[in-house]
Amino acid sequence: MASNKQVILRDYVAGFPKESDLVFNDATVDLSVPAGSNKVLVKNLFLSCDPYMRIRMGKPDPSAAALAQPFKPGQPIYGYGVSKVIESGHPDYTKGDLLWGIVGWEEYSVVTLTPYSHFKILHTDVPLSYYTGLLGMAGMTAYSGFYEICSPKKGETVFVSAASGAVGQLVGQLAKIMGCYVVGSAGSNEKVDLLKNKFGFDEAFNYKEEQDLNAALKRCFPEGIDIYFENVGGKMLDAVLLNMKLNGRIAVCGMISQYNLEEQEGVRNLSTVIYKRVRLQGFVVSDYYDKYSKFLEFVLPYIREGKITYVEDVAEGLENGPSALIGLFHGKNVGKQLIVVARE
Repeated sequence: MASNKQVILRDYVAGFPKESDLVFNDATVDLSVPAGSNKVLVKNLFLSCDPYMRIRMGKPDPSAAALAQPFKPGQPIYGYGVSKVIESGHPDYTKGDLLWGIVGWEEYSVVTLTPYSHFKILHTDVPLSYYTGLLGMAGMTAYSGFYEICSPKKGETVFVSAASGAVGQLVGQLAKIMGCYVVGSAGSNEKVDLLKNKFGFDEAFNYKEEQDLNAALKRCFPEGIDIYFENVGGKMLDAVLLNMKLNGRIAVCGMISQYNLEEQEGVRNLSTVIYKRVRLQGFVVSDYYDKYSKFLEFVLPYIREGKITYVEDVAEGLENGPSALIGLFHGKNVGKQLIVVARE
């Protein structure tokens, strides 16, 4: 048996979550897997903070899809993480193997492996933490949303909201590789500087300093937007709809501006989807996990050659997990937010 610190959801959350909604629990764990079991015991190294986790902190919604089912109060929250196998009853995993996938917010987790729930890490010449973001769920989200849904062409105009975040920073770089004109929005001047000088965006703006989002987009896209990678929703989506080109495409990845509202904002300019023949499609990254090996073959050479960069915001220690996660909803993170539970 070993000590197993955990982060527990105190109770369902309404409105903006607080650090006090997440509490610590000192549990114990059996460092062995029962004989005949195909479960895997892992030591968690890195944990990912992601916007969708806010949805799971709310009360059960009978109309919600299974993918959005809530955490259980009194139990550890869970999400994507990078882990090392301590003991395995599964034929495909042995002690010492590294993997990324769904784990509890705790020091040790016992996981049941199902198709595409976890992926073995075979490439360790890049930072292991990248598998919480660039080489994990966020990277696959950017890749599948941009290529599979947006069908980009060289020379097109691309707008990315929440562009310095885990997904947005990669979308912008993929668009530049395609030869597109790329603009991003972010919530601070520091992040705007990052977009233009680190990630190579052609232009960027701080949406908090813009009195008129429609005017800001017209300034950046005088001829309109071909592709919008949607991460925030609300007023930004409304303004983008007015600026889309004929036959434009919108990949709806997330709507972080709406997750903490008890009543979500409406969208007033939706009729432009008809007149401009805009294709607006929501997607869930797990629908594309069968393309993960193809994604790695594509992106790893760019990383190794320094043609794709990635910025991480690292919180040290599980005890700093609640503040890191809650900070995500106030825009405190600069780059991909992750937590170091253990270095080895």
